[in-house]
Amino acid sequence: MGGARVLLLVGGFLVNVGTFAVYPYLAVVLRDRLGVGMAQVGVVLGAAMLVQFASAPVTAAVAERVGLKRAMVVATALYAVGAVMYLGGPVVLGLFLSCAAGALYSPAYRGYLAHSASADERPRLVSAGNAAGNLGIAVGPVVGAVFLDDPGRLFAMTSVLYAVLLVGHAFLRPEHENAVVEPFRRVLRGLAVTPFVVTVVTHYVYMQFYQYLAVFAVGRLPIAGYGVVMMGYSLGLAVVQPLVADRVGQARYPVALGIGFSFVGLGMVAFAGGTVGSIAVGAAAMSVGTAVLFLKNDLEALARSTRSATVTFGQQRLAAGFGAFLSGVVGGAVYGVFESVAWLPGFWLVIAAQCAVLPPLVLLGRASRRR
Repeated sequence: MGGARVLLLVGGFLVNVGTFAVYPYLAVVLRDRLGVGMAQVGVVLGAAMLVQFASAPVTAAVAERVGLKRAMVVATALYAVGAVMYLGGPVVLGLFLSCAAGALYSPAYRGYLAHSASADERPRLVSAGNAAGNLGIAVGPVVGAVFLDDPGRLFAMTSVLYAVLLVGHAFLRPEHENAVVEPFRRVLRGLAVTPFVVTVVTHYVYMQFYQYLAVFAVGRLPIAGYGVVMMGYSLGLAVVQPLVADRVGQARYPVALGIGFSFVGLGMVAFAGGTVGSIAVGAAAMSVGTAVLFLKNDLEALARSTRSATVTFGQQRLAAGFGAFLSGVVGGAVYGVFESVAWLPGFWLVIAAQCAVLPPLVLLGRASRRR
């Protein structure tokens, strides 16, 4: 692995430290600052995630047109401006600026790593990129928990971090000039439909965990304890995914989905217990399940698509956006229903049931259409 890739992996780690120092607590911050209920908070979060992910096919094409390195520099600048808005401006504006930065950064980052990789190298390289990001996701919530009682210090820290990253990305070597440049009108052509739909379902379920566990944990876990649980989840994901990368790459798609969604469903059932131990067990199960699902969905999309790696990743980000939007809108409403009847564990059991029902329906639906 060349020096430029190593430098970029460090950058991917630090970008997620800044992002996830803030994001897991946004449901709480938005509820407190805006004075609204969880259903309204869910709509705001879902809309922001949809903006971030739905624009990814276009931002992927933009990244290839202007250059992947330049796209990452612009994205880190947007991250910095968004962090400043968190510090001294409307928190919703900061959220949408940060989401716009993520929409540009993610496909450029992953495309930069993957463009020069052979088919045999891709499972390891994609998992290495994911592992770096997941380490950032692990550290970020702990940093956020430390500063949560003083959001001003948290947002000041992330502002400085992104300013440093802006300078660091400027020293990356430009990617090879023979990278394929996709015209804007073709950003959705050649879509790998089955991985796309499964990714929608994956992120719909996953984002329930990421958006609503922080609120559910209030009164059940101390803030620092929640941060440790989230760090454990992300560390587990970062460790498990590289270890299983080759086996996941070789596994048949339905088998990988069965394993992944089984562990995610088990995690949701464990969250319903509402104790420190059960929430920790749930996070561990989520680590295994999402490690398999995230990697296999991307590898399957790359294998089935005739498009460039950057545009394929952009299409996958679009799928993730649809899932996150559904999670925010549907999940927020369902959470509100269970909150109103004072039985929040039921929320997690409903999500666990969906883990058992939705994936087979997707695969059966695709199989019937091919007949």
